[in-house]
Amino acid sequence: MRGSLLPGGTRPAGPSLRPLPPPTYQEGSPMGHLSRHGGRPLSRRIRPLSIAVVVAAVAAGTAFSAQAAPAPAAAPQAVAPYLYNGWGNPPDPTEVQQATGVRWFTLAFVLSDGGCDPKWDGSRPLTGDVDQKTVDAVRQGGGDVVPSFGGASGNKLEESCADADALAGAYQKVIDAYGLKAIDIDIEGDAYNSPDTQQKTVDALKKVKAGNPGLVTYVTFPSDQSGPDDSMIRRAAGSGLTVDGWTIMPFDFGGAGKNMADLTEQAADGLKDSVRSAYGYTDDEAYRHSGISSMNGITDNNETVTTADFQAITDYASQHHLARLTFWSVNRDRPCPGSYPNDDTCSGVTQDAWQFSKILAQYQG
Repeated sequence: MRGSLLPGGTRPAGPSLRPLPPPTYQEGSPMGHLSRHGGRPLSRRIRPLSIAVVVAAVAAGTAFSAQAAPAPAAAPQAVAPYLYNGWGNPPDPTEVQQATGVRWFTLAFVLSDGGCDPKWDGSRPLTGDVDQKTVDAVRQGGGDVVPSFGGASGNKLEESCADADALAGAYQKVIDAYGLKAIDIDIEGDAYNSPDTQQKTVDALKKVKAGNPGLVTYVTFPSDQSGPDDSMIRRAAGSGLTVDGWTIMPFDFGGAGKNMADLTEQAADGLKDSVRSAYGYTDDEAYRHSGISSMNGITDNNETVTTADFQAITDYASQHHLARLTFWSVNRDRPCPGSYPNDDTCSGVTQDAWQFSKILAQYQG
């Protein structure tokens, strides 16, 4: 499960939950940034050549020049990997943008301060701190952010706010603070399992969408191998809420030792069926309102999601034109310098820096 912090800056007990280190963009550290897009200029050393060879080359019009690698094509909003400033040696988003083509990031997590006031991780101010610096950097790089409300742990606004009006007001504070184009509601655990919290969230999203025409809304939630529990999808459809991308997390669901690409596609097909049934969509329409949020590398339950799996998942998403294709997290999108530390600083599998992001950046909707 994706983690977030409890009040006081600590994470709850678990295999990858440790005290909050200060966010850093330090380059050159063992867990730091490994390379920038484009690399070093090509060497122009010329070994001694015979005059005849040089004359022949010039006569043939041969030229030697160093050219920078072309910038990768920009990925759409649908591809917005999770970036977490509260843990896992947060990377410099500008470096990731330049290296991969990813322009958008899902910025985690907006939580409750104990009441109904939104704060990053429930403790950092909504504006003026590291999170705003991240937003500014992403926008300067030609992209934007999708703030994610909720996550696996911490105080959830969806539970703390008294009613749908109050919850919609909390969402609106974040929308107004950053002039947002999209939001993500990551609803898990007790919050998802509560019918009252589900309905409160649905009603709040209806109010927010009515007051912010064009705002893209994603709802992210767990899944079994055959697809997700469909209670919130049915509740939303019955209440008249259209969600742009119902997004499952197809991991931590008993896939250790199995092909995670196959299991992901199987779960996404189950999601499509639930969305189609609830809204009366065609298969094509249901896929276009469905999304995948994977986890790169070794998951909390010791499943292994490889770069080859990501390529297969990206191909599947392209075939069905999914509404969203993302993952937890860009913090982890680095090779480990040694054994897997399970602290969200690297993936634990063989990869190049930012390779998972580069693969998903191929997706064009």
